[in-house]
Amino acid sequence: MRAAYYERNGTAREVLQVGEIETPHAGPGEVRVRLATSGVNPSDVKSRLGTTRKIAFPRVVPHSDGAGVIDEVGTGVPKSRVGERVWVWNGQWKRAFGTAAEFIALPSSHAVSLPAGVAFEAGACLGIPAMTAIHAVILANASADTTLLVSGGAGAVSQYVIQFAKAKKAEVITTVSSSEKADVAREAGADHVVDYKKENVGERVMDVTGKRGVDAVIELDLSANAKLIPSVLRPKGTVVVYGTGPEAELPAAFCLVNSVRLQFFLVYELDAKERERAVSGINEALKNKTLINRLARPTFSLEQTAAAHEAVERGSIGNVVLAF
Repeated sequence: MRAAYYERNGTAREVLQVGEIETPHAGPGEVRVRLATSGVNPSDVKSRLGTTRKIAFPRVVPHSDGAGVIDEVGTGVPKSRVGERVWVWNGQWKRAFGTAAEFIALPSSHAVSLPAGVAFEAGACLGIPAMTAIHAVILANASADTTLLVSGGAGAVSQYVIQFAKAKKAEVITTVSSSEKADVAREAGADHVVDYKKENVGERVMDVTGKRGVDAVIELDLSANAKLIPSVLRPKGTVVVYGTGPEAELPAAFCLVNSVRLQFFLVYELDAKERERAVSGINEALKNKTLINRLARPTFSLEQTAAAHEAVERGSIGNVVLAF
């Protein structure tokens, strides 16, 4: 099969290759998926660069997310799954071969039925961005009685956070860095958009909340934004953290005095119950056609994997996807 791969850490143009490698087969409890699309996430870029972890295998086929059709099943998996349209998660997490390839073999549970009418391009957006978002909204206890601050409202995860929070009827404030990103955040459903390059985030949040502060912050980069917590969060509020740099300087005294709850999570390590709840919520939204899956344009071919990684590094708006 054809696949994109790298054998050492480095820049996209330096290390990513596209060529023929051995086609996998489904082992016990596994399915093989003939992939139609592969999602490219910031974590894939960081892994290739070696900034989050050094290469752990002689050869890595990158990317955790994708979508396609099951064409082979291993022992213990119903043969009725052959021909099923699916989206996949954790394709390359703790494994050498991810979704930047024509085929992937992985545990049957990692391949989720893709509702009829949902395009494979959309399916490639779900494993990391949508699953992170829905779990964060659950941890934030979003409801009609809550107000959330979502950082980076035009980002792939935040787009889904806004939508899932609004589905719970929460009020959503989000931060952006440009008028274009503000439009994107509003299209996702944000009630209030703050351009942090032009406005004081704390002042705007307090104005919107009547000086009460938000009930929860859903944070994509704690290391960059921890200093905002005292100016935006109410006492006994929650900060849900799904991303951060290596270290973050916390306003510890404020957090202590105000009994602030800090909740970290890594989407790759959700337990079975958490995963089941997230998958169920995502597929329900897909079936109801209420989920906007924003794609960066253009989509890329397998041969353009390096260019796709560079698009992620430039901060493309929407999910960057390879289409085979």
